[in-house]
Amino acid sequence: MIVVGASLAAALLIPPRLGLDLRGGTQIVLQTRDGVGVVANAENTDRALEVLRKRVDALGVAEPTLARSGERRIIVELPGVQDPREAAEVIGRTAQLTFHPVLGPGDPAAVRDPAAAPATPTDPSKEQTLADEDGQPLQLGPAALTGSAVDDAAPQTDPQQGPGWFITIDFTGPGGTAWQQLTGAAACAQPGDPQRRVAIVLDDRVISSPQVDPSIGCNVGIGGGSTQITGQFTDAEARDLAALVRGGSLPLPVDVLEQRTIGPTLGDEAIDASTRAAIIGLALTALFITVVYRLVGLLATLALASYTLIAYGVLVYLGATLTLPGLAGFVLAIGLAIDANVLVFERAREEYAASATTARGTARTPRARLGSALTAGFDRAWSAILDSNVTTLIAAGLLFWLASGPVRGFGVTLGIGVIASMISALVVTRVLAEIALRNRWAVRHPGITGVAGSGRVRRFVEERGPDLSRRTGMFLAISALVLVASFAGVALRGLNLGVEFTGGRLLQYSTSAQIDVTTARAAVADAGFPTAVVQTTSEGGSEEVTVRTRPISNDEAAQIEAALKQIDPQVTKESDELVGPTLGEELRNNALIALGVALAAQLLYLAFRFRWTFGLAAVLAMLHDVVAVVGLFAWLGRPVDGVFLAAALTIIGISVNDSVVVFDRIRETWRERPGEPFAKVASRAVLQTLPRTINTGIGAMAILGALTVLGGDSLRDVSLALLAGLVVGTWSTVATAVPLAAVFERLRARRLGSSGPIGAGAAPGGPGTAARRTPAGAGASGRGGRWADAEDPTDPYAFVDKGGAVKRGTAD
Repeated sequence: MIVVGASLAAALLIPPRLGLDLRGGTQIVLQTRDGVGVVANAENTDRALEVLRKRVDALGVAEPTLARSGERRIIVELPGVQDPREAAEVIGRTAQLTFHPVLGPGDPAAVRDPAAAPATPTDPSKEQTLADEDGQPLQLGPAALTGSAVDDAAPQTDPQQGPGWFITIDFTGPGGTAWQQLTGAAACAQPGDPQRRVAIVLDDRVISSPQVDPSIGCNVGIGGGSTQITGQFTDAEARDLAALVRGGSLPLPVDVLEQRTIGPTLGDEAIDASTRAAIIGLALTALFITVVYRLVGLLATLALASYTLIAYGVLVYLGATLTLPGLAGFVLAIGLAIDANVLVFERAREEYAASATTARGTARTPRARLGSALTAGFDRAWSAILDSNVTTLIAAGLLFWLASGPVRGFGVTLGIGVIASMISALVVTRVLAEIALRNRWAVRHPGITGVAGSGRVRRFVEERGPDLSRRTGMFLAISALVLVASFAGVALRGLNLGVEFTGGRLLQYSTSAQIDVTTARAAVADAGFPTAVVQTTSEGGSEEVTVRTRPISNDEAAQIEAALKQIDPQVTKESDELVGPTLGEELRNNALIALGVALAAQLLYLAFRFRWTFGLAAVLAMLHDVVAVVGLFAWLGRPVDGVFLAAALTIIGISVNDSVVVFDRIRETWRERPGEPFAKVASRAVLQTLPRTINTGIGAMAILGALTVLGGDSLRDVSLALLAGLVVGTWSTVATAVPLAAVFERLRARRLGSSGPIGAGAAPGGPGTAARRTPAGAGASGRGGRWADAEDPTDPYAFVDKGGAVKRGTAD
């Protein structure tokens, strides 16, 4: 109750922190590089970040966020900024501000064109020739002072001085002295002489070259520590220039690696759609679990509501940023939260059916049967719950550490959801269920509790359950066909890689009426982009135009928007994503590394908790699931981007979740039936856990199905990938992981000459070998183990149970 109460208080009192993809705005990723005498390292990048912070503050953006990522990257988030041109121009400019004496007219042939300037700015300590604001060449001497001498700058206007804006600059103490010396030397030249001018240069461009007023005497200069830059400035130009001067010079140049702009309406639609999907999916899941598990199912629904509250409360309390993929992760975690409850209830049903009599053969009372069955259900399901949730947490952790941007939010919400689901299932549900099952009415009507009944699926399995061990070859053949179809889709259709992986610019616009795709392509081509990929979509009364090009500038993107507005004046930009080719290649490589690390991490964990045969079988099944979903997206032509990567890593967690539950039951059953062949033990374990597999799958499918149908375009792809992964993962546990484990166990038995249950003694041996003492559980990582004497070399299944009795079985 304390946890629930605290979560409720946090949910009511702390507003959520929404990412830019939900509240709208612009995100710019910058990367510093070496400048003149300056190395791009973490220290200088931090200095650049502080300069950028001053510039952003001067722009008047509400609640901006700036942070260093790695050693050389800076992430700038500007909520509410829909036109990135101004922000990128002001933020990304090096703004090397210098003040130079004018030595005289310059050689027109030596004028340096700033537009064609190299990446590294000119060394201001040397002479240079630049064109003034009127285009006339000037020969400039070395800089007398730099932007570091500026204390403040502000745009101002004075009607008495005429129309237009000017910038007032205040210098520091040493800066004021240097300025007075510079203007005093210039005042020694005659009025009209170019040498009486002072050139103010910003990034190799003369922004102003005023002549020192005739009233200023030679070697006297302009004192007082301040001056004015006059010129034909507009309001916006004066404000931008003042922001650059006040912010100071960046200590080193920066490049724009990535830029994203999201319209506010797109975020609002995503929040509304995900909320509807969560409510409808939660209602369907609650209805299903209540019908199947009756009273305890209803109590689990209440616990599920508490889970939602706990997860949301923790999110807002920690200040985690809720992103668009994070919404999908939050909704998915609701569907996965019922898994622990289903595991417990199914084990409780088994325990209830097996507890009709005591060890002495006397009948047990309904109250004792219900209480002991529920307790045993929680106890015996604990290991499966722990292992399945740890594997999902591994996937969530990898998303957080290896992903970037909004996708990282998916890992945060999924991880918090997994932890909250364990609290709701193991604490809230248990407390409520134990109180309810002690009620007299429940004792008199055990069938209504949901624990006393076995369920239709379990009755079918018990009465007509097939021997799956006889169908191993068929299952593996079907899995192979799925892989062939997936690879065929990739080979024939190709992967529609998003701009995150290829580099480029993706522009999405909403229109007031449907635009013919041919007309839109012609307009974009006439604007100077004949190779752009233009698509139009119409769904649910929403008309959209999507344009994908090579990496282009903000001005070029504005040209595309202007061309589309000639067709429909009400065209509105919904999203704008720019990724440089270098970053695209890096993200693509990181995605492959993330998948490899995820598979390796799951393999290591499963090998530790079970044995290497199980771990390898589960990892191959996970790889099968990922390839199947990739093939599906290839056939459908859906984009494979960073959000898809989040879905792929989550699919790995979901897939291994099912495998862990089945393998945990195999381990338990094998200990109880050590003389039975592994294939038959595995078949029995699969059938015993089948009710849990089906019921959990239906609950999660209800959530993801609602998200796929109601989530809109922004959430449809990730929910479709997760839904497909859930279906394929459920199938592959039975048809891929378990058959492969059976094959690997046979190979292991042939190599060692024996086989044995996990965590129990297994005595290697075989025809023609001498009996020897073998540690229990040799080759397995499970707990337990005593020494077993294999007195009969033809009996490889001899083992010592906990009571010390030697048991044997016969091998097929």
